[in-house]
Amino acid sequence: MKITNGWGEIPEMLSSDISADLHERASRIRLLLMDVDGVLTDGKFYFLTGPDGEVTETKGFDSQDGIALQWLKRKGIMAGLISGRVSPATTARADTAGFRYVYQGKLEKIPILEEIKADAGLESAQIAYMGDDFTDVVVMHRVGLSIAPNNATPEVKREADFITTASGGSGAVREAVKLILQAQGLWTELLEEYEIPPES
Repeated sequence: MKITNGWGEIPEMLSSDISADLHERASRIRLLLMDVDGVLTDGKFYFLTGPDGEVTETKGFDSQDGIALQWLKRKGIMAGLISGRVSPATTARADTAGFRYVYQGKLEKIPILEEIKADAGLESAQIAYMGDDFTDVVVMHRVGLSIAPNNATPEVKREADFITTASGGSGAVREAVKLILQAQGLWTELLEEYEIPPES
């Protein structure tokens, strides 16, 4: 059996662990939104003191997540973030990863989601959201595909359509990107660009 997503036929299942329903949800995605701390990072903050005694907050990001986000953009799928914290490191990461939407200092995420939907001209079913903590659940309930990294709280994992094997800041976003690209028949095409044989 084949499922059609509007861009052609795709396999019914990505793997034995992924249902046809999940595959169909991922096949519709045109925008991947995410939280930052605990998703793009491991949730840790690093406070560095400069020569002037001023403290700067920074955080670490995963390089494999970064290239995966660039693949997403290359394939015409947008990305964005909604974070409760404001951080220059997040701004820099979003810029290098090619994020279309960057919202920081936003604890109330539903109005931001609605604003993004209107600007992008998308339906809820065309948006995926990835989060790890309670504040993310309300957004997860309002999109077509909800994703949790492996380090998410148990309560969040219960609400997610897909849970990555990797934790935030350690390749979880790359897994989410792979899920979406595979479901849309774009993963094999990407492998070919890097002269990598298709997965068996």
